[in-house]
Amino acid sequence: MPTPNVALSGTFAIGGDLNVHRLGFGAMRITGAGIWGPPADRAEALQTLRRVPELGIDFIDTADSYGPYVSEELIREALHPYEGLIIATKAGFQRPGPDDWRMDGRPEALRRGLEGSLRRLGVDQIDLWQLHRIDPKVPRDEQFDAVRGFLQEGLVRHAGLSEVSVGDIKDAQRFFPVATVQNRYHPAARGSDAVLDYCQANAIGFIPWAPLGSGALARSGSALEAVAKKYGAKSSQIALAWALGKSPVMLPIPGTGKVRHLEENAAAAAIELSEDDFAALDRLWR
Repeated sequence: MPTPNVALSGTFAIGGDLNVHRLGFGAMRITGAGIWGPPADRAEALQTLRRVPELGIDFIDTADSYGPYVSEELIREALHPYEGLIIATKAGFQRPGPDDWRMDGRPEALRRGLEGSLRRLGVDQIDLWQLHRIDPKVPRDEQFDAVRGFLQEGLVRHAGLSEVSVGDIKDAQRFFPVATVQNRYHPAARGSDAVLDYCQANAIGFIPWAPLGSGALARSGSALEAVAKKYGAKSSQIALAWALGKSPVMLPIPGTGKVRHLEENAAAAAIELSEDDFAALDRLWR
């Protein structure tokens, strides 16, 4: 396995002034089954979080709905006061039970979510706060105006969106500068190619959630396996190397609750795919 060196992933300045290594960490999987309740192995989850900065990872993505609240609480327990770390979080979902996600973009709900995150994370300002979804039941201008208010109050330094189109981004930009976009994206999920192109053209960070296809790309028999053998790597590492090579604004956030998997993911930063291998993977699912 390549030696973990996250610095090799390069850097990106979120909002133009928050410099992070491009390979980050997604903190959804440090919760229980169904992204509900505490993790099955709490000690391992905390150890994983503490290993994150040791590997040079300085960008962590979470949400108030992960647990709910559990992910943010564990992050604070393990890593506060976050020296050298950027903690991004999100709001916009209510969680009545395991695997149950219900959008709630009412301004008052978004404010409660933000204020809860500030309290749980133990900070006065969220470096990057993201609207988890644009709720179709609530006028979008009301949601965007709420985000603008959070920025003006200084509760949020930079704001982003999740699961959006280019048109959605342009609508939001009438209210606030969109610093990041977080859409589902990996070698076999390319529905956001146009969004990625727009982000690259406008220096907007693109955060691909589920960059390993929720584990599918890491399984034996994946189309990435033959390429992985050439590099003495795992299929999951090839998927991350592909993402890092795809665009300079790409900020993959593979998630796990296990130290071993975290170290494997971090090692992907050292893999540089040849032009032929990158092009072959790019064509495979396009």
